[in-house]
Amino acid sequence: MKNHENPEDHRGLRARLNGRSLRTRNVVAATGILVIGVTATSVAATGSPLLQGKRNGTTTAETQVISDVPASSTATGGYSTRQSNLSNSGGGAVYGCRSTAGGSAAVPPKNPCIRVNNLSNGYAFEFNAANGLSAGLITVGNGGDGTKPFTTNATGVATGLNADRVDGKSATDFLAADAKATDSAKLNGQEAGFYASAGDLLFAAVNGAGNVTASRGGTATASVTGTKFTVTFPKDVSACSFTATPNGATATPGLSLAAASAGGNKVTVDEAGTAANPLTAPVPVHVQVIC
Repeated sequence: MKNHENPEDHRGLRARLNGRSLRTRNVVAATGILVIGVTATSVAATGSPLLQGKRNGTTTAETQVISDVPASSTATGGYSTRQSNLSNSGGGAVYGCRSTAGGSAAVPPKNPCIRVNNLSNGYAFEFNAANGLSAGLITVGNGGDGTKPFTTNATGVATGLNADRVDGKSATDFLAADAKATDSAKLNGQEAGFYASAGDLLFAAVNGAGNVTASRGGTATASVTGTKFTVTFPKDVSACSFTATPNGATATPGLSLAAASAGGNKVTVDEAGTAANPLTAPVPVHVQVIC
């Protein structure tokens, strides 16, 4: 029976089978292309390669770059990633976020746009302006006294900062004229109590030898030169008024006394007589100071 088979029948059967195989291969290929296209579309946001020069999709998980690159003294090496812009108008990187107040220590965290955490004991950051006159700028809202450039828990001296200057002047530029250290509780190096105040009444009784025998408002001292007494009080009395009266049981005819400030805490009393009654010795006096 095989000897009677028609060869043309075999050729027709192969042709039909070959045609069905071609169509099958085309369907499979088309299906593969569709699958690839769907897969590429579905992972464009997360898990796909970065697209150079284009905006990449929004991810829903962290993109982590973990490396083990030792420091190098050459131009490159020592960093997990490196970003550089060769244009003279622009920068290496921009980081933006929508974090609200609180920082990473808040509960729940309000992470900053940039956080640098050195887990060892070295620097957490370095900023270097190779040729500029300023290393950078920190702006906070509209500025003013209600805003702060930053806060810190470190209370040590920041090396290189001129924190001891006001309007470019050092603390030594604000010393008093007598070079005594400035003290908010003192004026020209004197305690506040050194200065007589309104209502003060000071008194000194001075004998003919220039010795103070009694005083009020603190211990006073005196000296005498000829018929001129100089009384030194324990307070600055230069803005007060002064009077002087003779201190003796016997009146001295023609005696006149003139009391005046000698500056600071000193008062002078000049005694004068007349041609008919010249002074032969200093007359003891009472000196009153009213402020």
